[in-house]
Amino acid sequence: MSRVKELLHQWLLKSASSQGIAWLEEKQAQIASGAAERVFFTAFSAVPRYLGKENLQLTSEDLEAAQTVLPGWFPNHWSVDRAGRILLLLALPHNEPEEYVRSLDKVFTTADMGELVVLYQSLPLLPYPELHRQRATEGIRSNMSNVFQAIALQNPYPATYLDDIAWNQMVLKALFVGSPLHLIWGLDRRANPELARMLRDYAHERWAAKRAVSPELWRPVGRFADAAIIADLEKVLANGDITSQAAAALACAESPVPEAQTLLSRYPDLHSAIQRGDLSWSSLNCDRHVYK
Repeated sequence: MSRVKELLHQWLLKSASSQGIAWLEEKQAQIASGAAERVFFTAFSAVPRYLGKENLQLTSEDLEAAQTVLPGWFPNHWSVDRAGRILLLLALPHNEPEEYVRSLDKVFTTADMGELVVLYQSLPLLPYPELHRQRATEGIRSNMSNVFQAIALQNPYPATYLDDIAWNQMVLKALFVGSPLHLIWGLDRRANPELARMLRDYAHERWAAKRAVSPELWRPVGRFADAAIIADLEKVLANGDITSQAAAALACAESPVPEAQTLLSRYPDLHSAIQRGDLSWSSLNCDRHVYK
C-alpha cells in the first residue's frame, strides 16, 4: 500500500497545483492521526475543488510502474481528483480490519455516483481487499452503468477476489449491457465451464429474439467447447459476419476437442491467420461493435 500511495503522490505532483497538493497533504495527515469523521467526509467531497478534474499526466513508465505494483491496475485515464480521493481513503486508520470496513461502508453509503466510481475502482488498492467482496458484488448488481463498469472493467479486483458465481454473473451482465469483454481483466484466466454454458444459453436467447450476438461472447467459451458449443461455432462460421467468424475461429483454435480443429480446418484462411499470429483476440477489434 505504501508503494501505491507513493505513486499516486508522484503523479499528483506532476498534474496538480502546489496549493492543491499542500491542502491534500494536510488533510491526509489529519485523517491519519484520527481526526473526526466530518474532516474526512468534508475533504473527500472537496477534492475536485482543490485539485481540479484534469487527467493525470502519466508516462509509459508510470503505467508500467502501476502494473508492477498491482497487475491489472490501469490508471491510464484517471483524473487528479480520483487520485486525491484514493489517497484520502488510504489515509483512514486501518489497524483494525472491522473498524476500517465500517468506516468504508459509511463512505459508500453517502457517496454520489462520481464518488462511487472512485470507491469501486479503489477496492484492489485498499487495505484488506479480501474483506470487500460483498461490496464488489453490490457494484456488479448496480443499475448505474458507470458504477458497474468501475468494478467490471480495467479493474483487477473481480478476477482476484470474486468466486465463480459472482464472476460469471459479472461477465454475463457485461454482455447484456454492451460493455466490452476485452476490458475485463483476467477474462481468459477466469474462464470456466459454467460460464461457457451460460454464454451459450445467452447466445441462443439472442438468436431466438433475432438479435445480434457480440463476437466477444465466444472468447471464454473455446476451451470448454462440447458438441453443442461446436455446433454453435459451426453456425457462426457459416452465417456470421466477418468479426463473428473470426471470433468463432479463435474459439475453435483454443478448443482441445478434435471436432473443433476439424471444423477450423474447413476455413483455411482463418486457420492460417491464427497460425501466423495475424488473428488473435488482441487484434480482433471488437470495441467497434456494441450489442444491446
